[in-house]
Amino acid sequence: MSENMPLGKALNAGMRRALAENDRVLLMGEDIGPLGGVFRITEGLQAEFGPQRVIDTPLAESGIVGTAIGLAMGGFRPVCEIQFDGFVFPAFDQITTQLAKLTYRHEGAVQMPVVIRIPYGGHIGAIEHHQESPEAYFTHTAGLRVVSPSTSHDAYWMIQEAIASPDPVIFLEPKSKYWQKGDVDTTAPGLPLHASRIVRRGTDVTLVGHGAMVTTLLQAAALAEGEGTSCEVIDLRSLSPVDYGPILDSVRRTGRMVYAQEAPGFTSLGSEVAATVAERAFYSLEAPVLRVSGFDTPFPPAKLEATYLPDADRILEAVDRALAY
Repeated sequence: MSENMPLGKALNAGMRRALAENDRVLLMGEDIGPLGGVFRITEGLQAEFGPQRVIDTPLAESGIVGTAIGLAMGGFRPVCEIQFDGFVFPAFDQITTQLAKLTYRHEGAVQMPVVIRIPYGGHIGAIEHHQESPEAYFTHTAGLRVVSPSTSHDAYWMIQEAIASPDPVIFLEPKSKYWQKGDVDTTAPGLPLHASRIVRRGTDVTLVGHGAMVTTLLQAAALAEGEGTSCEVIDLRSLSPVDYGPILDSVRRTGRMVYAQEAPGFTSLGSEVAATVAERAFYSLEAPVLRVSGFDTPFPPAKLEATYLPDADRILEAVDRALAY
């Protein structure tokens, strides 16, 4: 059965299904009850499942995650919503010092099936602390799984797979895509949680990205085709662990790769992917692996976000540089 729905509604439907199928699943977060969250992602869920399972919490991110850790120890599967990306840092110590390490400390005897949902990224014209891209902090932290859907179909299935995971999952939601519609097949999950995906076939350059940047990569690929260049586009989907198989296979065919991301470039996820591709596909490369990213500055005021965030033109410039070698 296929239904066309926005990415935000797909997340809602995925969590509804998880709540219905497992009474140990709980949702926690600020204003997620009657309001349905800032972006209305949990709209209607408290009315359906009750305030004991869809829990409005105090304004205390560290307390939310700390409580979730205790609930996980008690056999529950908490799903925590952080209102905005920049608000996750009060909970950073709980996530990186406790949540990520408890299973390892207990030699696997204690599982931490906790999902931390974080709306992230730019393109919405928001104020300070509301348009961050903090993925590198979490991909650097051993013990965390980190994923980010770019389509409604992936959002619907990946949130359910994250909730079913025995390990803690940082679930990064590209907030600018909440209203982008796409087909969701509610009977066929498709790829596993940690698989990357080729979304467009090409022969000349491999373009790789995650989250909202996948749409920008597809725009760049369409423009490049008009100039006679064939670009293959890969959606990373899983940021930790990274599924390198499709990426390496593609680079070995095209000989060139461009990675694009909204986050600053220094010591970023793009840096890691570029280094790994250079190590493992060196003799197939005909040009250096190039990166297109946000600048190494704090995220600027809303009026400047279009200058800060990579667009199709900046990606095409990198494609041209790769082809010039």
